[in-house]
Amino acid sequence: MKNIIPTLAVATLLATSCEKAFIPEGADAPPQIVVEGYIEGGERPAPPFVILTRNVPFFSEFGPEDLENTFVHDAIVKVSDGEKTAELSELCLDELSEEEKRLASALFGFNPDSLGFNFCVYIDLSFSMRGEEGKSYTLEVEAEGQRLQSVTSIPRHAALDSLQFRNPPGEANDTLAQLLCFLADPAGEANFYRYQVAINDSGFISPFASVFDDRLTNGQYVEFPLFKPEPRGTQDFDLETLGLYRVGDTVTVKWITLDKEHYNFWNTLEFNAANQGPFSSYTLIDSNIEGGLGIWGGLSASYYELKVLVD
Repeated sequence: MKNIIPTLAVATLLATSCEKAFIPEGADAPPQIVVEGYIEGGERPAPPFVILTRNVPFFSEFGPEDLENTFVHDAIVKVSDGEKTAELSELCLDELSEEEKRLASALFGFNPDSLGFNFCVYIDLSFSMRGEEGKSYTLEVEAEGQRLQSVTSIPRHAALDSLQFRNPPGEANDTLAQLLCFLADPAGEANFYRYQVAINDSGFISPFASVFDDRLTNGQYVEFPLFKPEPRGTQDFDLETLGLYRVGDTVTVKWITLDKEHYNFWNTLEFNAANQGPFSSYTLIDSNIEGGLGIWGGLSASYYELKVLVD
């Protein structure tokens, strides 16, 4: 299923066309519920969490002050693994203590105090269900007279072989380093990957192009760089240091294996974000939500912490 999804991740990036506007089919349709939900297995299995918002018109004016009004409250959200069912509880930032906000910052990769609006999420507070590789999980949502459903699975994890910092290309320096990873891609199966990076005490952040597959490298031993992501909202970039890590920092890499539908969602979403501009066209973003928009995704992950050092 493909739809235009101006979710919180891309709403502020939507661009208007120049001169005569092209109105995509369905742009004036009634609002739909947008799902952003995950369940994680692997090294640190986690309970499911789901963010529910409403989409906004394609050409509407939309600023940070409008974000809080897009959240969907008082929904019934359930996740089942075929054996047991967990009902998720709604939790909003203005209900949290300072310590709980710190934990939320590490989980979601942002500073809650800098948002300027009340961020809400549905989560299994009992921790009765955690992600397991090889299992499928059904999400059911009832909200505002609508019913949504989706199924995802958590794939077998393909861990990295190793990580290594090296001097960046060009003139040698003692302050910056390039991060390379080494992966033995499993043969005979399609694999889909994503990575996120946390630096020092920050939350995990995804780079602009965080997902890729093994269509060209299936079964091979491959080496490629993992670029340092820029903090969200960054406008100015130094092209000489872009993607490089500062010597002395501590870096944690979250290496993720996704199922195909989860990969397709991020791949189309990142393509959309990377191709905005006055002459760009809108992108059809893949969704696996029946009755709504967005993603319900399973993932398995491993974590690697290392100091930024070069020989």
